[in-house]
Amino acid sequence: MTDNGLKSRLASVLPKDHDFTILHISTPPTKTDPLYSPPPNERPERTYCENHFLAGSIDADGKQVLVLGVEVFIYTTARSTTLFVSKADSTGYLTLLNLPKATPSPIREICATFVGFLVEKRKRKDIQFIVNLFARAQDQYLFPGSVDNKGKHVLDDRGLIKWWCRVLDPLLGPAPKSVEAPWKSSKGYIVVPGLEPNEIRAMTPRRTDAAWEFTHPLERISHYYREFDWVPPRCLIPHFPDDPKSRFRDELDEEAASSQAMKMQGSWKSVKTLDMFWEMMAFRQECSSGRMTGFIWLVFDDKEPEPTANESFPSTNPPSTPKAQRITQITPTTTPRKLFPSKKQPDTKPKKKQKKKKLTGPIIPRKPQIKRAKHNYLLDRPANTAYYSWTPEGRGEKIVDEATYKRIVDLLLHLDFATLNKAVGSTRRWLSEGGGGGNWGVVVSGARETPTQTAHDRENGVNNLTGLVKRKRTDSTVDESQNKVNVLGEGLVKKKPKEEPKAVNVLSTGLIRKKPKE
Repeated sequence: MTDNGLKSRLASVLPKDHDFTILHISTPPTKTDPLYSPPPNERPERTYCENHFLAGSIDADGKQVLVLGVEVFIYTTARSTTLFVSKADSTGYLTLLNLPKATPSPIREICATFVGFLVEKRKRKDIQFIVNLFARAQDQYLFPGSVDNKGKHVLDDRGLIKWWCRVLDPLLGPAPKSVEAPWKSSKGYIVVPGLEPNEIRAMTPRRTDAAWEFTHPLERISHYYREFDWVPPRCLIPHFPDDPKSRFRDELDEEAASSQAMKMQGSWKSVKTLDMFWEMMAFRQECSSGRMTGFIWLVFDDKEPEPTANESFPSTNPPSTPKAQRITQITPTTTPRKLFPSKKQPDTKPKKKQKKKKLTGPIIPRKPQIKRAKHNYLLDRPANTAYYSWTPEGRGEKIVDEATYKRIVDLLLHLDFATLNKAVGSTRRWLSEGGGGGNWGVVVSGARETPTQTAHDRENGVNNLTGLVKRKRTDSTVDESQNKVNVLGEGLVKKKPKEEPKAVNVLSTGLIRKKPKE
């Protein structure tokens, strides 16, 4: 495998003196269903999809065992590129490396590096790039039985949302110098149905700049919203595989399939606006009953960021009248119309039919050709078109067709990673069938220095919190007034009267009546 830049990037973030085997599979861009439904009387947008799967393994007593798997789909059109993180899971056997506690998580570093690598290699000039995913906690996504491994740390919903925000946060910033099509602005968006923005703010990393917004960018990333006078909500929601909001969209489509509003306007019966859609999402099974699902977007634009409303105007330029805002709370009853219709007039002239030529003369048979070498026809396609960019730098080690890719990834779902022995056997089978019986994968040696651990800490295994413990003040620092006894003056003391024994009542002799003798 030739180094396309991913190997050196991974080596710089992985712990030193530890080897990781990285396996990268991808498919060529293949025509697929559009992500967005077009408005009525409009043609669907031509869309291509490129699949990527990255797996990582380590050496366990001379045998390979998988520790990580990440699946990514890249959807491209003539107007945008969308990177959707479909699945990410670990087996928990990374604990076999016995890394120090202060070591950054290799799982997080690999995920962040891989996503950032694809963003740089698949970013096209003057084309918007979007990274999208949803974070929902689950025991196991890709590795069956791995939940039984005690070394696997399963995050809850809130912890997983925070984890993905930390993974993607380093991408929000200026483009690296190595990017061929650098972006000028980047912004992060996050929505957690059922939570207020103040509650969501606690899940994002603290930054000095306003890199995160606690809303959705669906109107910003849709070209329909810029081209039509109004757009139905169903045309702004993308349709990703195994996505909660996509399932809700399908249910609303089935509900209004035969209605007149769907045919004429492309709108639903019950949900009329995007705000109402997100409010209803809070009552869905994935987002209610104590569950949380985080929807995260990163938007990379080639345009400079627009100034916000709260920014002060320069002293040289007086404030201008703001432009009229669209009214989104009221759903129009008309069919969406283009704001700038095309000037091209339809060709009314009938097309001339070409006459078929009659074949005449002797038939000359072709000589048989001997196939002397295996040819990969998957590579026989242009690397750059108006709809996608498929440069060699962003391809995987193994390039397979869509059917083979699905077979390799689905094989993981039928293996067992409950114990180390089972995980080693499952890894061996997956590597054999995925590689076609041959060896594949590239070994990455970590170069990142790991924090040292003292011998005393290794022996005792006790965290030294001496510098973090707040000591109690000694007696010498206590205020002397707290030790003194309050003594009241004699004039302020109210003495309690002494209790004297009660005297016995003695009757005089004249008051005693004697009993007569019998």
